[in-house]
Amino acid sequence: MTWVPTTADERKEMLDAIGVNSIDELFAAITPELRAKSWNVPEGLSEMAVRDLMAGMAAKNASSLVCFAGGGAYDHFIPAAVDALTSRSEFYTAYTPYQPECSQGTLQSIYEYQSAICRLTGLDFANASLYDGGTAVFEAATMSIRVTGRRRIMCHRSLSPIYRRMLETHAAHLDVEILTGDDPTGAACVIVQNPSFLGSVENFTNLSQRCHDAGALLVMSFYPVSLGLLKTPAEMGVDIAVAEGQPFGVPLGFGGPWLGILATRKEHVRKMPGRIAAMTEDAQGRRGFVLTLQAREQHIRREKAMSNICSNEALCALRALIHLCLLGKEGLQEVARHCHAKAEYLKKKLKFTTLLNKAPTFNEFAVRLPRNAEEVVQAMAAKGFMAGIPLRPLGEGDAGDLLIAVTERRTRQQLDAFAEALEEVSCR
Repeated sequence: MTWVPTTADERKEMLDAIGVNSIDELFAAITPELRAKSWNVPEGLSEMAVRDLMAGMAAKNASSLVCFAGGGAYDHFIPAAVDALTSRSEFYTAYTPYQPECSQGTLQSIYEYQSAICRLTGLDFANASLYDGGTAVFEAATMSIRVTGRRRIMCHRSLSPIYRRMLETHAAHLDVEILTGDDPTGAACVIVQNPSFLGSVENFTNLSQRCHDAGALLVMSFYPVSLGLLKTPAEMGVDIAVAEGQPFGVPLGFGGPWLGILATRKEHVRKMPGRIAAMTEDAQGRRGFVLTLQAREQHIRREKAMSNICSNEALCALRALIHLCLLGKEGLQEVARHCHAKAEYLKKKLKFTTLLNKAPTFNEFAVRLPRNAEEVVQAMAAKGFMAGIPLRPLGEGDAGDLLIAVTERRTRQQLDAFAEALEEVSCR
């Protein structure tokens, strides 16, 4: 934000307009412990000095650890073409233009992204993207309420506890009942995750039928890469499919920005949040792209809006689209096979642990270590590994439980070294 200097008279004029007498009165609502402790800004530095300072600060990040952490964000390989193409100036902007007379490229990229997500999930419509996977879960829940007119949301045990917390936070001031279980009776929807947060793969086809018999929807949070091997949400009868799109060409980036995927069946599209870009023809029969569904409060009356979301993650969606195009159908299947095979290889190397999954897994599994998992993770970092996610802080297990993820990036040497280091740290 640009700094705008003001005079004393201008500040007084603004305070008068607000209705307070002083700057202190303006900030009185902020408790003392939350206020800035000092305005002691240091002297300016040269460009060279600033670069050295920032490089030193960046070096404090443990960015070189070999990653075995997952839980919703994964260390997948990103082809160089993804960066090269998305860095083009016509795409690389903080603003996503939608005016069809000047934004045909952007609108076409969104249209192509939506089409790719529909082919991936097997569903009829996908929107232009949401903020992230957790936001997508909340939007699917409220969409289910709009479709069914019911106020109860059932969260299956497979759902990520992080997404569950995000759902509860977003719905805190809504008239919504959020329960745990899979009973669809009287519910707007049942929300499941496949593979589960702990990595187990399930077939929810029967649950889908139970939901529909009870007049409820089935919402599934899925891991996009797993669809190279697993049944699609549409094949299981899912009504709304959501996902975190980060595994498709978006860096881990210390937590974002990422993108939320949301797709649904045709009969529910009028209740879908966000927007849809579509292909059309102009008066002269030439192909063009426009926004065809804009059911957000920025475009229509607030009480008629499907959501208060006022933005989509167009650049991240473009990265996902380019990554999917580079992979192709066979490439996605190959990546999925590598992830699964390497995870199975690592499982066999961890015989000193107890595997917690009772069902098949894709690329992620939970183990019980003979030592506190949080201590193990700290000790493994010193050996160059991001060992996984301790489950007890998330309320998903005991002190020794650890969630481990394996992607196509891990080599056999890394898997062997990880298993050896984990046994040494855990069993000493």
